[in-house]
Order: sequence, then C-alpha cells, then structure tokens
Amino acid sequence: MTAPRHERYVLAVDLGTGGPKVGLVSLTGSVSWSDHVALRTRLLPGGGALQDADEWWRVIADATRRAMSSGVIQPEQVVAVSCTGQWASTVPVAEDGRPVGDCVMWMDSRGAPHTRRAVGGPVTGYAPLALWRWVRHSGGAPSTSGADPIGHMLYLEHDEPALAARARWYMEPVDYLSMRFTGIPAASHASMTAAWLTDNRRTDLLRYDPVLVGHAGVPAEKLPPLVPTGSVIGEVLPEVARELGLAPGVVVVTGTPDLHSAALGSGAVLDYQTHLVISTTSWISCPVPMKKTDAVHQIASVPGLAPGRYLIADNHDTGGLCLQWLRDNVIAPDDGLMEGLLDRSPDRSPDRSPGETGPSFDALTALAASVPAGSGDVVFTPWLAGERSPVDDRKARGGFHNLSLATTRAHLVRAVLEGVAYNSRWLHDAVERFVKRRLDPLRVIGGGATSDLWCQIHADVMARTMERVAEPLRANLRGAALFAAVALGEVDLQEIDGLVSVDTRFEPHEADVTTYERLYREFPKLYRTQKPMFARLNRHRSPSEPSRPY
Repeated sequence: MTAPRHERYVLAVDLGTGGPKVGLVSLTGSVSWSDHVALRTRLLPGGGALQDADEWWRVIADATRRAMSSGVIQPEQVVAVSCTGQWASTVPVAEDGRPVGDCVMWMDSRGAPHTRRAVGGPVTGYAPLALWRWVRHSGGAPSTSGADPIGHMLYLEHDEPALAARARWYMEPVDYLSMRFTGIPAASHASMTAAWLTDNRRTDLLRYDPVLVGHAGVPAEKLPPLVPTGSVIGEVLPEVARELGLAPGVVVVTGTPDLHSAALGSGAVLDYQTHLVISTTSWISCPVPMKKTDAVHQIASVPGLAPGRYLIADNHDTGGLCLQWLRDNVIAPDDGLMEGLLDRSPDRSPDRSPGETGPSFDALTALAASVPAGSGDVVFTPWLAGERSPVDDRKARGGFHNLSLATTRAHLVRAVLEGVAYNSRWLHDAVERFVKRRLDPLRVIGGGATSDLWCQIHADVMARTMERVAEPLRANLRGAALFAAVALGEVDLQEIDGLVSVDTRFEPHEADVTTYERLYREFPKLYRTQKPMFARLNRHRSPSEPSRPY
C-alpha cells in the first residue's frame, strides 16, 4: 500500500549563486529538514566568474548524508530527487559527468568578443538579420555581453582549448547535478532556455535548432540530449544511493531554473499570477499563455510549467546582493581598519573584538527603519554588476545620489533597500506593458522577503500589494519538490496555490506611496543621464573589476 503523499518526500536541491540548499520536502510542499552552505564566486580580471562544480557535489552529498541520518524521515520515504537553481551558467564535464573545469558562472562575460562576432551589430547591439533569425527560431537571442551559455561555450572553445578538449558535455548546473545522481546526460527546454538554441515555440520538438547552432558556432556534439521538461531522467545510481543513504529506486526528475521553482514555491502558477524574488539577484515573473519577446527590454516568455505554457523571464543581476555589498564593503569591510583604530583607542568598546564580523541583516534593516521613507531624498541606483532588464547594459554601475552633510549611515542603508525596490518598480512597469494588464498582488519570496520593512518598501514604491509566502527562504526547495510531485502525477498544477500559504500581506501606505512616486520619477532619468558616462568609464572593464588605481 502506497503511503499518502504528505508522507513521501523529495530530496530537493536548490543551487543558488551563494551556495546550495538541500532539503527533505514532502510531495505536498512541507519542508521537514533543510540546510544551506555558503560558497563564494571567484571573480577574475577580464570579466571571469567561476565556481567549483565538484565542490557543489561534495557539499550536497554531505548535506544529504546529514539529512538522511537526522532521523526526521526514513530512507524509504524519499521517492524522488529534484534539482533547481541558478541558470545560464556552464559546467564542462567528462563522459562520466564529472567536471573537467570550473563552472563558468552566469555573470562571466569573457566570451563577449566571440558572441559579438556571431550576432553583434547596430540594432540594440545586434545585427538585424541575426536578431531576426534568433527571435524567429527561439523567441530570444544570446546576450552580446557574453554572459550566457553561448558566450561561455565560445570562450571555452576558443580561449581554453585544452579544457574544451576534455569536455564531453557543456551542461547547465541543474543538469550537471542530475547527471551526478543518475549518470545520464540530459537537459530540457526549460533548463536550456538561456542558450537560445531550441525552438521554444515547439517544446515537443526535442532537438536543438541546427540553424542557430550553426550560426552560434558552438559544438553541437557537446550539447546534452533533450528530454521533456518534467519527465523522469532515471534512477539514482546504486553506488550514489549507498553513499548518500538513499533507498534503491529513487527517481530523478529534470532539473529546473530557479525561475520555475520560484513560481511553484510561491504558489503563483496560474496565468498572470505574479511573483517577485528578492534574493542575490531579483526578478518578476508570471505564467502566460503566449510566446513573446521584447528584445529591447530583455523580457521574454520562456518554456514554462506545462506543455504550451510559458513563464516570463527577466533579471536584475543585483538585488539582495546590494545589501550584502553595503555591509561587507562599506559599513564593515574586513580590511583591519576598524580593528586598528579600536586597538589604539582608550575608549575602545568592550563589546567589540578584533576580527568581529559585520552587523546582521536584521540589524541593518532595523537601522534603516529609524529614518523616514525616502531616506532624506537620497537615491541609490543598484546596478552594481550592470543591468539586464529592463535595459541590457553591462557597463551600468550603481551609486548614491543627492548625499548631503545631513546624510547618515541609516539613510544609506534605507536608500539601498529603496533603490532595489525602485529597480523592481522599473521592471514591473515594463512587465505590465509586456502582458498588457495590471499585475497585482505579487507573491514575494527570497532572503530579502524575510524583512517586513523591505516588503513594505516594495509595496509602497510599486503601489502594489505584496503577499509574503510563508518560509520565503525555503520557497525554491518547496518549488523543486512540487515540480517533482507534478512530474510524478501526485499533484495537479491547479492544486499548488492551495498548498502554499501566505504569512503576511503588505498593503501600500498612501503617504509613503506619494513620497516614493516623487523620488521614483528621478530613477530612470539617473540611468539615462549617466549612460554615456558608464560607457566611457567602463568600456574595457567588467562589473567585477575595480577602478584603476589612478
């Protein structure tokens, strides 16, 4: 007799840019155990951004062993594995699925010269014929910044030939993880969306478009075989199951971009139900019934949660990362300066010691709450790693504007929270134009959603209701498990909204809406007026490189 679905579990893996989360989640979305291990991205001169894909597996395997030995559930209760996470990154792997080099991360732009030779030109950075060809065949186009799979593959093939020679497959991170579990190379229309090498109008057509592959100049033989989104790839290898403490016969479903698991984990799975993510990056999405592309604003509908359905894709490269940047690089950098000053001061505070880490994010948001909405008319622009949507400008940079002698640290912290929300408003306006309707309310998830203040700021800046999902930090784990449940036929998409609870609704405050409307009007203007400066100053520098020391 089969156990009820709430007693059967998915080993869910959410591979975020900041490191993997691993969870035991029931087929109905209840998280019984989870852990997160933080990992850092190595930033290199020239636009390089790398992570060790083998380290991902070691961390995930260790977390899985701890989960299975915790006693929370029995091994036989785990029926599936589902991986989600960051996408538009590239892992070069050998025939056996083990990496032969580091993962080239989604922000790595070293392939830009090769991509520009393939598709570059005068129309918003594209050659007209190339743009027409890509949009016609796939509904999107590779970024001329090089920060996507085509750019990564071209970089490896042309600039790392020894590594490329060892690579049998170029895989998305979630597909690489699925192969470590099963030994089977497989990808789907969903996982390969950012490569723009499949016909996204025909998700039943399980092949790469030969015209696009040829024009991109990537090796077709290194693209992993396509299987249907939401299908079972195979069972966990017996030796892997023994190593991890899993029972025999656990199946692995196709991996998904975090875009898809976010929609499921937020409960926003029906047409035009909208979710907002405030995580390392940030985005706004909703399911839609049509295939559509806005190349100018870098918004497109991509293969979604069911055959013939789509999800809106867009991205801010820095969302919650802006608050981390402020803490780690401005307020409390680990550069020894404050320790030296405190060591020399006779009034050294007894509760601060050398090597102390910076304040918690809760402490920062509490400080931000001590000043009124509007941050004394200080405006922060959060384009610390350039921007993708609603403008595609890798040269854009962030900044504080309208500082005065009256500006305090509290104003700066609140301005960062508000600046991220202004950017969300900028994107939300573009998404509403894309779908030709008002999108309200928005389900909000991610680490930034744990802050009541930040949720309320978004509600006030965007003049929309924010519905915070319960356990917003675990939303993608929940989404990965629900994706597996749908794939196994245990849950219907129509049920998902009822399986995901909202813990708080944040309604716009009229007075603060008025304050923010006045300040937001300046926000897009700051980009337009500074765009020529960004182009001049950052012509030959990637977002991860510092200014020259002169």
